[in-house]
Amino acid sequence: MFDLLLFTCVKEIREFMPGRTIAIGDIHGCAKALAALIEVIDPTEDDVIVTLGDYVDRGPESRGAIDQLIELVERCQLIPLLGNHEAMMLDALESTEVYDHWCRVGGRETVESYGGSLSQIPFEHLVFLRGLKRYFETDSHIFVHANYDATLSLSQQPDRLLLWEHVVQSLPGRHASGKTAVVGHTPQGSGEILDLGYLVCIDTYCFGGGWLTALDVATGEMWQSNRQGQLRT
Repeated sequence: MFDLLLFTCVKEIREFMPGRTIAIGDIHGCAKALAALIEVIDPTEDDVIVTLGDYVDRGPESRGAIDQLIELVERCQLIPLLGNHEAMMLDALESTEVYDHWCRVGGRETVESYGGSLSQIPFEHLVFLRGLKRYFETDSHIFVHANYDATLSLSQQPDRLLLWEHVVQSLPGRHASGKTAVVGHTPQGSGEILDLGYLVCIDTYCFGGGWLTALDVATGEMWQSNRQGQLRT
């Protein structure tokens, strides 16, 4: 009887507990790092996980990273954003000129992860990539891959800012909504997040010897893993 009452109480508590909103920075083919974070976070169906883009290129396991993200859809509320490297990858499917440029900036590793040819990309990967979102917004935060114009709504933001411009090139102010911005794209070579209060950058340079960062945006709890899948203590 006691066990039944305890189970009922725990179930009721969980039903009233809001899920977490967790942002994950630029993965860049570091599938082992992503796997380690997913394991330690242990997401549930109530959690929202916002991945900030750049899942592919430079690291060795772009295909494996996409596989994990597709599987994550079944475990939580995944909000995958479009990064500039996914934008290049999609354009490379249509243009030889873009393909050649993309390979020079990290795409070659992605092609190798698919067995040496983009023709071997699984259909479900293409569906995933073509369905990536430009931004995400909650009551307290905005999420974009790269940068933003503080005076414009998210729907009005140009792709040049959302996908390409580093925050060190043009540091924005607090967004007009008053919400905290969570971004990636600008690599923090120190392995530490950039926290300006109103803006947090969590691209901590995993593929280059840093860490892949996951951040609970409400509590500030943070998890990091390197490309070998070792958690940071």
